[in-house]
Amino acid sequence: MATSSGSPVVYERRAVARIHRYHWPAIQLNVWMLIMLAASCCIIGIFATFIGVQQHLGLYIPWYFPYFITVASLTIVYIAALLWLIAQRRLLPSIVILGSFMFFVLWMVGLIVVSIELWGPVGSVNSNCNLLVWSTSPTGNNQGTLAWLEQRSICQQWQAVFAFGLIGCIFLLWIIVMAVQVFYDDA
Repeated sequence: MATSSGSPVVYERRAVARIHRYHWPAIQLNVWMLIMLAASCCIIGIFATFIGVQQHLGLYIPWYFPYFITVASLTIVYIAALLWLIAQRRLLPSIVILGSFMFFVLWMVGLIVVSIELWGPVGSVNSNCNLLVWSTSPTGNNQGTLAWLEQRSICQQWQAVFAFGLIGCIFLLWIIVMAVQVFYDDA
């Protein structure tokens, strides 16, 4: 305490918190987000279409249709949360590593189930596609050609779900590696 002209003056010491900021490669992070959004939206759209067809036909809806829709939707929410953290300049590598690993496991489960359905034992989607679609090529303006085109579209949608599921798993591993590099580069 110091006195000047008879009035006491109190000096306080303020603690300033230092916030560590990590340098993320902007282009790679944006490409990752764009690819994951595309993969998630494609999977949501394809399986939502499959659920609509199954309901219209009065057929059982397999558990992995809503499962993969939920996982892809949560991935979009996760990306939105990452964007919010980036805007706040608070994106930590540990958040990305943990979240991406969790989503990698969820996407891998979906990819394994889709693989079993696509190339599994007798009665798989691929064997039905080979038998009913890829071995024939009807033409003309009739109901048979229209049915064949719809079957071909369904076969291609299954292939797209597998491709985007695989891309999602690979890109989730990529972001984990990128987050570890960001952590060690700033350490």
